[in-house]
Amino acid sequence: MNDNKMVVMNFFEAFSSGDVERTMAFLSDHEFEWWISGNPAVFPLAGSRDKAGFGQLLNGVVENCKDGIKIKVLATTAEGERVAVEAESYAEVAGKIYNNLYHFLILIRDGKIIKVKEYLDTMHANDVLC
Repeated sequence: MNDNKMVVMNFFEAFSSGDVERTMAFLSDHEFEWWISGNPAVFPLAGSRDKAGFGQLLNGVVENCKDGIKIKVLATTAEGERVAVEAESYAEVAGKIYNNLYHFLILIRDGKIIKVKEYLDTMHANDVLC
């Protein structure tokens, strides 16, 4: 398996464990952006976050989802510093089931994640998570 794919697989394993500190260790300290698709006026999770902002979001996920959000990687494709990921999530949130499909485009430099673009069903995420 290519090194960048391995970074991504290990990142999602850490993310799914609910261990925020371990998850954050995969992200670059020098340059980082996590972008979520959607209109921020309608879907509050949409938009860009720096590393600190993503950490706050992740802590909120861990606090509000029973056992956090589990991300199952379905497929990956890697070329250079870019890794494309198809994934599915599962979580229980306030008695509701959150089950979404994603496409992530992840950029990795020097073994650290520097940028993530997250595409998902924003209506489902808004209904269950917000």
